[in-house]
Amino acid sequence: MLRTLQDWCFITRVLAASIAFLLADQGLAQSDAEAPGATNDDKLENADWANVQDILNHRCVVCHSCYDAPCQLKLTSPAGLLRGASKEAVYHSERLKDAQPTRLGIDAHTNPGWRDLGFFPVLPSSEVTGASGSVLERSLNLGRQARLTANAPVPTQLGLSIDRPLTCPTTQEFDAFSTANPRAGMPYATAPLSEQEYQTLMSWLKNGAPVPSATPEIPQDIQDQITEWEAFLNAPDLRHQLMSRYVYEHLFLARLHFPTENPRQFFQLVRSASPPGSKIEIIATRRPFDSPGPRPFYYRLQAFDETIVHKDHLVYSFGPDRLARYKQLFLDPAWSVTDLPAYGEDEGGNPFSTFANIPARSRYQFLLDDALFYVRSFIRGPVCHGETAVDVIEDRFWVSFLDPDADLSVTDPSFLADGAAFLELPVGTANVGLLGDLQGMSHKNQIKYLEFRDARYRNSAAHKNGFGYDAIWDGEGTNPQALITVFRHFDNASAMTGFHGGIPETAWVIDYPVFERIYYDLVAGFDVFGRLEHQLSTRLYMDELRMESEDTFLNFMPRGVRQRMHKTWYQGALAELHTYWHRRRVDDSFSTGIDFKTETPKQEFLLELLNRGNGLWAVEDTINRCKSDDCSNGSSEVVDNLRALADQTGDWVRHLSDVSLLLVDNEYGSTSLYSLLHDKAHYNVAFLFEEKDRRNPRADVLTILPGVIGSYTNFYFRLQEAQLASFVTDLKSVRSQAEWIDIVATYGLRRTSPGFWEASDQVMTMFLASDPVQAGVLDLNRYKDPRSDSDPENN
Repeated sequence: MLRTLQDWCFITRVLAASIAFLLADQGLAQSDAEAPGATNDDKLENADWANVQDILNHRCVVCHSCYDAPCQLKLTSPAGLLRGASKEAVYHSERLKDAQPTRLGIDAHTNPGWRDLGFFPVLPSSEVTGASGSVLERSLNLGRQARLTANAPVPTQLGLSIDRPLTCPTTQEFDAFSTANPRAGMPYATAPLSEQEYQTLMSWLKNGAPVPSATPEIPQDIQDQITEWEAFLNAPDLRHQLMSRYVYEHLFLARLHFPTENPRQFFQLVRSASPPGSKIEIIATRRPFDSPGPRPFYYRLQAFDETIVHKDHLVYSFGPDRLARYKQLFLDPAWSVTDLPAYGEDEGGNPFSTFANIPARSRYQFLLDDALFYVRSFIRGPVCHGETAVDVIEDRFWVSFLDPDADLSVTDPSFLADGAAFLELPVGTANVGLLGDLQGMSHKNQIKYLEFRDARYRNSAAHKNGFGYDAIWDGEGTNPQALITVFRHFDNASAMTGFHGGIPETAWVIDYPVFERIYYDLVAGFDVFGRLEHQLSTRLYMDELRMESEDTFLNFMPRGVRQRMHKTWYQGALAELHTYWHRRRVDDSFSTGIDFKTETPKQEFLLELLNRGNGLWAVEDTINRCKSDDCSNGSSEVVDNLRALADQTGDWVRHLSDVSLLLVDNEYGSTSLYSLLHDKAHYNVAFLFEEKDRRNPRADVLTILPGVIGSYTNFYFRLQEAQLASFVTDLKSVRSQAEWIDIVATYGLRRTSPGFWEASDQVMTMFLASDPVQAGVLDLNRYKDPRSDSDPENN
């Protein structure tokens, strides 16, 4: 069984041990108390930390960040540099017991503390004796000694698979490592550092690798807002306490951003043993709903002072308007609480009972106000290696939300009171032990809930005529997050407001019970350090929530087409068995409140949702979904050419990577940037295993959008605008792997290309300029290395 579970790649060991690039960010992390190298200002000035940080950000952090950092070497802050590396992998598909968390800034705060958790130094350190040079210095030197051939495929012995075995040598082990792996220097499997970059880093290392110990100053106007927020969140009455717990459990991963002239300053909401006005002492718990302990605790706002990495950058706006909104949502309604709920997995496994006193309308509207943030939290979250969640979804689908006034869980107080027993999440039911008793993987409660839900809606007078367009939340005319497109990119995903690309195969309608459960399943209740049972039950429960959202969408369709439409989503005998085993049935007895005018109700429905936006989002997608003669009016020649590739099927599509970035340079020296997104078609997404067997590559299409989409770039194309027409023609002519390699050679940038780092730097500069609040470093761990002998699926 374990070999099978290992093969499905669902919590694979991430590690493509590369060091690559990043944008130069402003935040610096506070060093550990016993940090070797945290020295005086004169030494720091000599080492020129600003230049060192710039190189680390642009060449190293791209692979060494988040939990998927090779060897857990996280280079986003001085604290990560000083912590060092570990031989223990965070992602472990055979783990039968929960692992010790190793969250930077949370689970240890001193060098001895990290050494006790198995981390070893990579910088020059008095801890290391009898060795010549630090791990980082020797890794950089190794990269200079055996440079890779420019514009050539990376040698196969290096390996680029995200789940490849990893070696994490200490200083004492490095001689043997370098002998066995002479081409494994840093930056790993890419073009080399420039001579200036190399010399700057080596000078810093020879000087003892000093790092700053001071934290950035917080402007007084922001500090005043922090003071006001901490007073609000720590108010002593029970209503405030329950509200603050709800807010914390939903924002513990957020990068809080105040209205300020500095778009790159962020804060995090934490629980601290120390009160406002004193130094923050974070209370380390495995999950946000775990008990903070018997002592008093306080909600505090802590400055985020690491390099900003896009794959875990979840921005949430704070400030006076948000404070007023919280008061309106949570404190203006009449509700009371006499006893606060307990903490722990049982309570975290059922937020509907934990927060039952807070009106459901307030909780649902809280989520809807920032729907994009929460959908992104399902994708980004703490994982940074997301196949656990995203192998349960299609490669592109459109999401809308049930209007609060149409949602019985909001309008009928008895709905959640009676149904909460069926809404227990896996984290609240799994037992400790060898795979526990697998209660978290059972779908019995979900079957009971669906029977309960269907009966309540069928017997509701307000719903006897079925759902109409008014049952879909329209953002109240001001919120563009009412419609969202989700893209899956194999083991990661991205989301944006509006509907993008051609008409998708599937669509979701999310109601409050689904929205809250997805959040607690994939974010608040998910433990990246958890055992196999937890990982598996999380994935299987998400399968249920996807199907429930699809079923709600089908209830808007005409009765006669629902079953037929559902069958196209779950093709194959095994998929039909899966549907039967889950007792899923398409309910043709539930009326639709829509009088459809065309023979394509799915398209008609989804496009009508766009028409209800009153300017909140674009009705047409001018590249992918514009069929009128007016498409060319006002569009650029670049867009006109790209339209010939967009939303098209063909043998050529399957050769493209999940996410490619296209840079088009014009004769005037400017560059335009587009994302080429490979939407892979599947016969079904009902199973954990053998995705290739469920693929339908003939139905693959390409979605093209301006700017940067996704956190993990798989490939760069770079060409002159005059070459674009030829690029389109040549690409659409590809029928074989050999012809694909010709495209790569003519228009692409390999990892070893001399222009690789230049393109990466320019992409980050453009990204930061276009969206300075949301932008962050793009991960290059998954950057592809096309080969003539490889499977197109691996391009």
